[in-house]
Amino acid sequence: MDLNVKGCVGILCLALVLALPVLAEDAKPAAAPAANPADTPSYKVGVTLFTDYTYQANPNALDADKNKVNPSAFNVGRAYINVTGNLNHRIQFRITPDIVRETGSGSSISGSYTFRLKYAFAQLNLDDWATKGSWLRLGLQQTPYLDYMEGIYRYRFQGPLFVDKEGFITASDNGFSGHYNFAGNYGDAHIGFYNGEGYQKAEANDKKAIQARVAFRPLPVSDLGKGLRVGVFYDGDNYLRNAEKTRLMPFATYEAKWGNAGFEYLRAKDQTTSTRPGVKADGYSIWVTPKLTKTLELLARHDSLKPNQDVDGKKSRDVLGIAYWVPNLQKVTAAVMLDGEVVNYDRIAKPDETRYGVHLLVSF
Repeated sequence: MDLNVKGCVGILCLALVLALPVLAEDAKPAAAPAANPADTPSYKVGVTLFTDYTYQANPNALDADKNKVNPSAFNVGRAYINVTGNLNHRIQFRITPDIVRETGSGSSISGSYTFRLKYAFAQLNLDDWATKGSWLRLGLQQTPYLDYMEGIYRYRFQGPLFVDKEGFITASDNGFSGHYNFAGNYGDAHIGFYNGEGYQKAEANDKKAIQARVAFRPLPVSDLGKGLRVGVFYDGDNYLRNAEKTRLMPFATYEAKWGNAGFEYLRAKDQTTSTRPGVKADGYSIWVTPKLTKTLELLARHDSLKPNQDVDGKKSRDVLGIAYWVPNLQKVTAAVMLDGEVVNYDRIAKPDETRYGVHLLVSF
C-alpha cells in the first residue's frame, strides 16, 4: 500500500475513534433540515402602465371638413399585468399580456384596446451549477438586447429605443435562450434561438433567428470605471432561403451617480426575397440622462438613420425632456415627464415632425 494512502487511512481511523464518545452521547436522531423558503411555490401580480397626452405641432392634419388641425390625443402606450412566480428555487415563470389598439379592417372592435400575449415562459435557474443569475428560458420571452438596454435607459415610457422605434428588432419572441453572468461582475452573455417573427406575428417558415448579446464590464472594482459596459449584439435570420436579415450592433453604456449615458451603432441588411438585392441601413443613437436633483432628471437623445446606404437620404430624431421621479415609494416606480420630440427628414419625401407630450409611468 502506498505510504500516502496508509497515512490517510490512519487519520480517518483516529477521527472515528475521537468521534465515538460524541456519537454515543448524542444518540438521538438529527432533526430534519428546515425547509428552504425559496422552494415554497409562490406568485406575484404587478402592473406596468404608460399613459400620455401628445400634441402634434407639425405637420398639420385635415379633419373630415378639410379643416387644418393639430392632432392631439390621450393615449395608453403600455398596460402590462405581470404574473410572475416560482415552483421552487430552480423553476420560475412569467405570463404578461399587453394592450394594443385594434385596427383591423371591418372589425367590430376597431379602435378598441385589446389584450395580446407579450411574455409567457418558464425559466430554469442555474445558480446551483453556475454563477448566480444564470438561467435557461423556453417560451415567449424577452430578446437579448432591448430588455437589457431598457434596464439602463429608463425612458421607454417616453418612447422606444432607436432600433425598436425604427422597427429593426423586436422586444419579445418565441424561442429558447440562455443567460450567463461572468464571475467577478465582469459582465454577462445572453444567446437564444427564436422564430424571428416577433411576438406580433406567427412563424412564417422554417427559418429561425439566432440572437446574441455579450456585455463586458472592464473595470468592475473601480469606483470610476465600474459603471462602464461595452458590448455587441447580433441578430442573424432569413426572410426566406437565400434572403438574409441581419443586425450588428456594438454599444456602450455608462452608469453613475450623476446619471446614465449610452451609445449604440446599427448596421442592418434586409433582403425580403432572393430575387431582390438586399437593402443595407446604418445609424446610431446617443443619449444622456443627467440628474439635476434626487428627483429631477433630464433626457437628451439624438438618433440618426440612413435607411438605405445606396440612396441619398437621412432621418434624425431629437428628444429633450425633464422628468420627476416620485421619491420614497416602496416597491413602486412612478414618474411624470414633459418632453419635446423633433423628427427631420433630409432628402426623404416626408414632412418634418414636431410633437410635445406629457408622459406618465407607474410600475410595481
